[in-house]
Amino acid sequence: MARGSKNPFARTRDDHALETAADYAELILRLTETEGEARAVRIAQILGVSPVTVSKTVQRLQRDGLLVAKPYRSLFLTPEGEALAIKFREKHAVVVEFLIRLGVPSVVAETDAEGIEHHVSELTLEAFRKFIGAGRPHQVDVAGRAKG
Repeated sequence: MARGSKNPFARTRDDHALETAADYAELILRLTETEGEARAVRIAQILGVSPVTVSKTVQRLQRDGLLVAKPYRSLFLTPEGEALAIKFREKHAVVVEFLIRLGVPSVVAETDAEGIEHHVSELTLEAFRKFIGAGRPHQVDVAGRAKG
């Protein structure tokens, strides 16, 4: 079912399917920006998963057109993969800022936002932006945290 489905369970299943792709894309973008490259072994270390898990996920993301991987080389996002990473980085920053404005400690807000960002609708995200006074795309730092 499409994201706009009236069935909340179908939407949640769709969100879960996109969650891993978005997390990997965000991480690859961040590693490329901060370390100059994104390697599968580094992704496994950061996510606390096995290299085999990363390899299988990378194969799926490559098949889905989100990244390019060559043996013994870094991983590179396609334009579609980069757009996905930027979209979820921005969502994460808005959710974090919203939670902080509600009084949630920043460390907890960062952790909670990691799940919320994958399930919040555009309508709800827009309400968050209005609440925090950010009707424009939210600015984030390289790690995806809200600036200012």
